[in-house]
Amino acid sequence: MNEVVPLFPSACRHCHAPLPAPARVVRGAPRRHQVTELPPIEAHITEYQCQRLVCPACGETTQAQLPADVEGQFGPQLTALIAYLTVVCRLPRLVVQRFLEGALNIPISLGSTQHAWEEASAAVAAPYEELQRALPEQPVLNGDETGHRTNGAKRWLWTLVAPTFVFYTIATSRGRDVLKRLLGPTFTGILGSDRLPTYTHYAARLHQFCWAHFTRNLLSAQDLVKSASTKRFCREALALQRRLFRLWHRFRGDPHVRGAPLTRDQLITKALPIEKKFFALAERFVNASDSTVANLAEVLVVHHAHFFTFVHEEGVDPTNNVAERALRAAVQWRKIMFGTRSDDGERAVERLLTVTRTCQLQQLNALVYLTAAIRCYRRHQAVASLLPKQVTT
Repeated sequence: MNEVVPLFPSACRHCHAPLPAPARVVRGAPRRHQVTELPPIEAHITEYQCQRLVCPACGETTQAQLPADVEGQFGPQLTALIAYLTVVCRLPRLVVQRFLEGALNIPISLGSTQHAWEEASAAVAAPYEELQRALPEQPVLNGDETGHRTNGAKRWLWTLVAPTFVFYTIATSRGRDVLKRLLGPTFTGILGSDRLPTYTHYAARLHQFCWAHFTRNLLSAQDLVKSASTKRFCREALALQRRLFRLWHRFRGDPHVRGAPLTRDQLITKALPIEKKFFALAERFVNASDSTVANLAEVLVVHHAHFFTFVHEEGVDPTNNVAERALRAAVQWRKIMFGTRSDDGERAVERLLTVTRTCQLQQLNALVYLTAAIRCYRRHQAVASLLPKQVTT
């Protein structure tokens, strides 16, 4: 709060008698009303005059050097703001240019906004690479991918969500080679996914397949199948899924679900009969005449354990929603920006999406982090890590 303005009534609202200052008797706390306003906005322009001094010893002149963090035309905070508006606010560069000129009175060219974007990308390269190196060590990862374009060429934008950070990369492939490059030949943690063959055929210690995707498959099949028996498969599977998720919500302590909260051991005990019923149901319909139902039943039989990892393992969610939400922000950016135009553009998208989304996940101010990163980059100093600090005892 910057200013407090006390207000007093000038006359009684009952008898209309005046209430002069000497006779004021205040009773109770005042009603508070706050108004937020912007101060007048104008750019703060600093001119650095690099003087030349003559050496008394040799007679030669030496000119003063600019400070490292002001060598460009724009300061670290303005450079970070341009990247922030583009990545976090998803504003096209032309809109950013007009906003800076119209709202902040800062004349700037489109080329300068591009330069700011590239510098912000270079500034966060080190923390980005550190997060990439940390991926194979994570206990749980959720992955997803979507199409991308670079100069019209097909690419894939991947995201991997760890408990404490979000990672993005753009690749020419949607195959296992990307997972092997990022996580190694075998991932030692738990990998959550939407059952795309890329993930199911990749070696991980444990998998968790997305129940949200499987539920959508069941609902779609229920609408498409015609025989009574195959409809019964969908109804029974959906009923079991609802029972399973009621247990999960009780374990999570959802106040809207009836029943006392469950411990992990109670969840495992109560979920085991549901697991067995799912497997028995799938075995009955694995040779169903309807291929859609037969395929769903086969998925349950072949990958049965991968649907119930969340019941037994800490930190695992039954859906892949965290990866889908992370990817949604990237998709919105892609639709506004129409993809990228170069390899450098791909690297900038990867790095800036990773850093800003990780800041949001860790409840850090992304603009403050970008500003500090650019300032450190210009001074040739190390940029702050986004990995949680290890607590030593």
